Amino acid sequence: MSLAPIIAANRFGLGARPGEIADIDTDPQGWLIAQIVGARSASSELNGLPTSAAAFEAYAEALRQRRERKDAAENEMKAEPPTMENGRRQIAAMYQQQVAARYRLAAHTEEPFRERLVHFWTNHFAVSADKAQVVGLAATLEYEAIRPNLSGRFVDLLLAVEAHPAMILYLDNQASIGPNSTVARRRERKLNINENLAREILELHTLGVNGGYTQTDVTTFALALTGWSVGNKRSKTPERAGQFEFREAAHELGAKTVLGKRYVQDGIEQPRAVLKDLASHPATARHVALKLARHFIADEPPASAVERLAKVFRDTGGDLPSVHRALVESPEAWQQAVTKFKTPHDFVVSTFRMLDFVPQQPQQILSPFQLLGQRPYSPGSPAGWPDTASGWDGPDALLKRIEWASAVGDRMGSKAQPLVLGAQALGPALAERTRIAISRAESGAQGLALLLASPEFQRR
Repeated sequence: MSLAPIIAANRFGLGARPGEIADIDTDPQGWLIAQIVGARSASSELNGLPTSAAAFEAYAEALRQRRERKDAAENEMKAEPPTMENGRRQIAAMYQQQVAARYRLAAHTEEPFRERLVHFWTNHFAVSADKAQVVGLAATLEYEAIRPNLSGRFVDLLLAVEAHPAMILYLDNQASIGPNSTVARRRERKLNINENLAREILELHTLGVNGGYTQTDVTTFALALTGWSVGNKRSKTPERAGQFEFREAAHELGAKTVLGKRYVQDGIEQPRAVLKDLASHPATARHVALKLARHFIADEPPASAVERLAKVFRDTGGDLPSVHRALVESPEAWQQAVTKFKTPHDFVVSTFRMLDFVPQQPQQILSPFQLLGQRPYSPGSPAGWPDTASGWDGPDALLKRIEWASAVGDRMGSKAQPLVLGAQALGPALAERTRIAISRAESGAQGLALLLASPEFQRR
């Protein structure tokens, strides 16, 4: 067997399930390409997940409970005051339900390349559930904005993501008010803009940090984005609570110049026009190409691969299936097996897939990600999780991986067949020295721990 099916299943996919490598051995590239063309229906794992509106309402309810508790304390009521416990519990349950659905799907999907692309783009457009407003919303960005647009153009993905409540609330654009807007003129105190969303769109989502924009561009784009907000039950359209809403009265009127181009559109069409131009900018093509190549090829990807992907992006108007196909067809991606160091996310998911097993309880699914330092939907920064080995290979992090590998081995116990599992997951990429070490293990549990901790399984 060649290394090609190993690369397809592990570098492009999420790790091989039993029998998967044998199934794709005849045409690894064709197996991958078949996963990126055409629309896909939502997996049953995602059925019934809370919408962004439901998550927004749960957070609003938690805030109401907090206000009631504060009022009760101020009034020195003798009765037990209301607490946030119910609201917090509801949001925490939402989050765990979303995480469990994501990883059950990742563990069992027959389209692991497509699923990895979903995770890649979620990290590219990162929001973080460590912000209270976003705990129940972070996952909804993935299944409401990213999944439905994976087979379209980058511009459609960009527009959907930037108008999603999770992104707006995470970067505080609902609080951005044009200083000369109708709302500002009605208030006695001075109101101003928030530049977070504009800055991250330019720096992280489109052009990149070296994309040629200036601080003036950030400020002017932020002015264009004023009014780009989320509805609530106190607004003129309460039925839009928890959904995107453009608040005309908060928008800074007048033409704006961003990256040397003057935008004279009115209202919502002005920021949309800027976003459309950013999506087709050559710097965006290169920034996206670099991130894709870094994720799928190497921490320091070959310049030839980056330029090829950028050219396809430019030539096709950002058609994502074409760019993803060009990635699969990049010869640099197939030259060497297991080069990328797995993130905790990759490590846990590939273990689930190799064992064809996912814990039953949501908290049990969440637990290893928390232990290994990559709590789902919680990168802690708009820049997302690091995608290179230097972000994950510290001594303490490696020790925790070994501890978790041992715990998995103990859980599987005598049922573990590590040599069989290693052959199914890694084939010829499993080194002879690792095979020998596993064969000399005192038990199946110890052998499985050795397999999970091996250099070959720690890379993809």
